[in-house]
Amino acid sequence: MAVSTQIKHKTTNSLKLSYSQQEIEHRIFTIRGTQVMLDRDLAELYQIKTIALNQAVKRNAARFPETFRFQLTPSETDELITKCDRFKPLKHSPTTPYAFTEQGVAMLSAVLRSNVAVRLSVQIIEAFVAMRRFIVANAGILQRLDALEQFRIETKQEIAAIGSNFEALLSRLDDGSVKPIEGVFVEGQVLDARIYLETLIGSAHHEVVLIDSYIDARTFDLLEARKKDVKATIYTETVGRSLQAIAAAHDVQYPGRQIELKSYSNRFHDRFLIIDDDLYHFGASFNELGKRLFAFDRMGLDKNLILSQL
Repeated sequence: MAVSTQIKHKTTNSLKLSYSQQEIEHRIFTIRGTQVMLDRDLAELYQIKTIALNQAVKRNAARFPETFRFQLTPSETDELITKCDRFKPLKHSPTTPYAFTEQGVAMLSAVLRSNVAVRLSVQIIEAFVAMRRFIVANAGILQRLDALEQFRIETKQEIAAIGSNFEALLSRLDDGSVKPIEGVFVEGQVLDARIYLETLIGSAHHEVVLIDSYIDARTFDLLEARKKDVKATIYTETVGRSLQAIAAAHDVQYPGRQIELKSYSNRFHDRFLIIDDDLYHFGASFNELGKRLFAFDRMGLDKNLILSQL
């Protein structure tokens, strides 16, 4: 049965004929340096089965060269599964998914020959164009975020290599049973300070609140050490265009893990970090960790003493 015939058998009321740009953009990935959408995501948008979509493409193979559609390698699929929980079923799939470029999506509308496919293909291509413009406008920021993500991965690998005793300590910190109370990091302890801070942030069960006048992409990267459902908020003196662009780039790279960005009304000199109900004082901004000697301490005061001043 042709795909177009399958679609005609569905009632109009059962079809969703429009999606928000954000819904579509969250399904666009960069693979092999190209923006693509996966076959299963496209099938879901077109409201047909993935196998039906790929069969329609197979019957028209000459229209889909490698620049329009390519199959992911097992390693690319594993990376996708690691980044997005919703792709976990692919782990047990005997085949790897296919990726469609912007040109491939445009060709799909001609192959599927349905009003739904044509209408949604236009929306999807508009999302591709919007994403491309965003990437061009924020190329420098996105490159820095990629570099920070790589540094984060390498740091975790270094932690794993230190030994089981340290891993056991981190485990206790993660479950919240042990939290550092106070300490000092001297100049040059960049890695030690970062490990400590990621561990502290990772111990939060409900929320992380940072109050800091000096924020950049590294700050957003550090807050990604928090657990999946932990809310994160940054309060800073001024939320300008540059900071808004960093926040937007973060949301693109980490969909569903938005960090709320706010400006505070009173002026703050010191930096504070709230982990659930614990209030910490820091002598350095997160983007300056380990560059100069700084101290930190858990204050043992009600966090609302600070929050009420925001």
